[in-house]
Amino acid sequence: MARIAVIGAGTGAMTAAARLAVAGNKVTVYERSASYGGSVGRHEHEGFVFDTGPGLLHLPAVQRDLFVKTGKDSLEQCVSLTQVDPAGRHLFADGTAVSLPNASRAGVASALDAALGAGAGERWTGFLERARDAWDRSRRPLLEEPLRADHQVLGRDPYPALKQRRLLRTRQAATVAEIGAWELADARLAALLDGYALSYGLDPRTAPASAALLPYMEQTFGSWYVLGGMRELARAVYERCVARRVEFVFGAEVVRVVEKDGRAAGVELTGGEVAEADRVVLGVRPHAGLVPGGQVWGADDVPVRAGSLPGRFVVLLSLRGAREADTVHRTVVHSADGAAEQEAVFGGRVAAHPTVTVLRPDDPATRPDEAHEAVTLTATVAPQGPVDWTDPAVRQRFADALIERAGAAVPGLRERILHTEIRTPAETEAETGAEGGAVPPPALAGAQGAYLHPGNLTRLPGLHLAGGWSHPGGGLAHAGMSGTLVAGLVVEGDGFRGSR
Repeated sequence: MARIAVIGAGTGAMTAAARLAVAGNKVTVYERSASYGGSVGRHEHEGFVFDTGPGLLHLPAVQRDLFVKTGKDSLEQCVSLTQVDPAGRHLFADGTAVSLPNASRAGVASALDAALGAGAGERWTGFLERARDAWDRSRRPLLEEPLRADHQVLGRDPYPALKQRRLLRTRQAATVAEIGAWELADARLAALLDGYALSYGLDPRTAPASAALLPYMEQTFGSWYVLGGMRELARAVYERCVARRVEFVFGAEVVRVVEKDGRAAGVELTGGEVAEADRVVLGVRPHAGLVPGGQVWGADDVPVRAGSLPGRFVVLLSLRGAREADTVHRTVVHSADGAAEQEAVFGGRVAAHPTVTVLRPDDPATRPDEAHEAVTLTATVAPQGPVDWTDPAVRQRFADALIERAGAAVPGLRERILHTEIRTPAETEAETGAEGGAVPPPALAGAQGAYLHPGNLTRLPGLHLAGGWSHPGGGLAHAGMSGTLVAGLVVEGDGFRGSR
C-alpha cells in the first residue's frame, strides 16, 4: 500500500484520489481552501442558490465511469441528472433568434434553416460531419490515454477543412474564425461557432480548427444539468472519496513538493510541516516554486503554457417573480461586435459588447419559492492583472453591461432584481490560487502542439499532474479524464496507455 499525497480537491484531483484509494493506496488530499470542488463552487443567499463554476455537464460518460469503477452506486443513484432541452437559445446581433434541440443533429439543422434561412442547417451539418472526423482521429490520444512521447504528431490538425480558392491560391481553414468565414459563410453561424470557442476561453482568431470538437461533443452527447446545481456533482465525487477512505485536510496550503533521492517524497505545508508520501499528485496549476528545480514539465516536454489566459465574470441575480413555463435553461446573447470583443478579452481590456450566457435552471432547489428565480450571467473576460477586477467601479460597470444585454433574454430583468452578487477573476484567483483567475481550456490538436497541456508524468519521478492544467485540459470531462489517467499510471506503471 503506497502513501499518496494529492494537492488540491478539484474534480480531477478527487477523481484520481478515489480511483487510487480503490486500488488499495492510502490517499490524503491537501486543499488550501475550506472545501472541495475547486472551480465547481456554490453561492447561497437568502434561499437562492447559484453555481459559481460550470453550469452544465457535457460528456457525462466520464463521471459515469468513475462511479462504476469506485463503488456500487451509479452516478444516477448519487445525483439527479436531467437533459437540457432545448440545449440553448441563441440571440444574434441582427435580432435573429434560434433554439437548438439537445443531442439532435437533424433537429438542429431544421431549427437553423427555419431561423437563418434555407441552407444554414446543411452548412452546419456539413461542418459537424467534418468535426466528427476530427473527433474520431483525435479522441483517444487527446482524452483516453496519457500524452504520448511522440506528441508532436498531435501538432497536425485533425479537422479536414474544405479546400477554398482564396487570393488566387487554394487554402484551408486553420482556425475557428476561418471556418466561420469560409465554410459556414453566415455571420450568425460564425458567431455560433465563435461562441463555443469563447466559452472555453479560446480566441477564435487563433484557436486551431480542431476546436470544432467542442460543439461536436455538446451536440452529439448532449447537455446535462444536475438538480440542486453542479456543486452536487462535486459533492457526490467528494462523498465517493470519503467512502473509499480518502482523507481530506482542508485549510492546508502546500508550498513545496518534497524531493528525496531524486523523486517526490511528500509535501511541505505552510508553517513547515512535512507530510511524507511515496507519490504526489499535483492537482493545481504547476509552477516552479512548488516543484523542486522547476521540474513541472512532462517527460514529453510539453511546457506549462505561458501568458495570460482569460477568466470568468459572473453575476448572480436573485429575482422576484416566477420563472415562465416556457423559459429556456440557457440563452447566449451574442456580441454585437465579436471582433472587438475578442480583441478586448485577449488583449487585456474590458469588452464593450460582451457575449453573455444566461442560465435560468428550472430547479426548485435554487430558489426560496415559486415566486422567485435564480439567474446566472457569465462572460469570458481578461484575467485579473491586465484588468483590475478589484476596482469597484470597473466591476459595477461591467456587471451593469451584462445585465443590460441579458435583458434581451429575461424581459423586465432589471426591475425584478432583489440582490446582485458579482464574482470576477479576482475572486477566482483568491479562492483557487489560479494566477489571474484564469480558467484552463481543453487540450486541442493542431497549431504545432501549442494547445496541448503538460503530460500526467513529470520529469520528477513519483510526481504526477492531474486536473485542468494537465493533459487533457480544462472542463469537467477533461479534468475527470486527467484523474483517470493519473490513477492508471500509478497503478499500472508508466507504460499505461489508457483503458480499451
